[in-house]
Amino acid sequence: MLNQKDLIEIKAGEDILHFLVADKVELKKAKSGKPYLNLELRDRSSTIPAKMWDNAEEIFSKINQGTIVKTAGKMEEFNGAPQIIIEKIRPVEAADNVSFEDFLAKSSRDLTEMTDELNGFISSIKNLYLKKLLKSIFTGDNLKKFQRAPAGKGWHHAYINGLLEHTLEIVKICELMCSFHKELNRDLLIAGALLHDFGKTEELTYDTVFDYTNKGKLLGHIVIAAIETEKAIDKIKDFPEELKEQLLHLILSHQGKLEFASPVEPKTMEAIALYQADELSAKTNAYIYAVLAEKNKGTNWTKYLPLAETSLFIPKDDDNSEIPNKNLFDN
Repeated sequence: MLNQKDLIEIKAGEDILHFLVADKVELKKAKSGKPYLNLELRDRSSTIPAKMWDNAEEIFSKINQGTIVKTAGKMEEFNGAPQIIIEKIRPVEAADNVSFEDFLAKSSRDLTEMTDELNGFISSIKNLYLKKLLKSIFTGDNLKKFQRAPAGKGWHHAYINGLLEHTLEIVKICELMCSFHKELNRDLLIAGALLHDFGKTEELTYDTVFDYTNKGKLLGHIVIAAIETEKAIDKIKDFPEELKEQLLHLILSHQGKLEFASPVEPKTMEAIALYQADELSAKTNAYIYAVLAEKNKGTNWTKYLPLAETSLFIPKDDDNSEIPNKNLFDN
């Protein structure tokens, strides 16, 4: 495991001696005609633009997009944003003992604890058809992928084990709603909550970088989850047709609006509850990390966030405050 300060914590003027991933590597020319390197370098906390003014052509021949590099330089500020000025840079060597795993953010929650919670919710399902379905899906390689996958590429729960963490948050919100509203079909709602984002195990790649797979781009996680769920249902003898339709409706409608990529809008009370629970979990997590990413930059507000359609207020640190999932920035 890397023992280095996270980029997000480094201030302008500080030196950098870091292993980083080169997400972008371009050879450009300055107005004077002199070539320079234009890069984007990232660790598990942040991606920051970088420039190298000397030996650009020589270095460009040695570094490709996706290369892990050892970088020496200084953090500066350009147009109000951080920028790394590189003095030396080289590709990683075997002796450095560095892997891509070191650059993937991880949930601060204990994986064994979360898996126990998942199994506990599955065991709590009283409907025998739904319980059998869930046990058939959350097993073997399916379970391993579900445990490891992020819940998104960059907006919310975008870290290893993030999908499981996000799913459990939603299940707990739905459980709370069922305690308020006995009219809700608790087993159906919990099953829908557990399955709604299952397609993200195939939509996203998360071995070296968080990105979309070809399958994810062509189908999307909602359709993938619906297909896989229906295939599993069809293997269960006498699974009730109406129960199948309502469960698939939960999966297909969980993003709420057609313009938000839901194939259908929520049309049952359980679907409405699931959509709102998903929104609460996703947006709270996304906004927390948007604020954390802008801390210590001398402002009380984040930059404008297109997905939030606003800037967010950054509260002052409090002695009693705790940063959730702090190991996203400090394992």
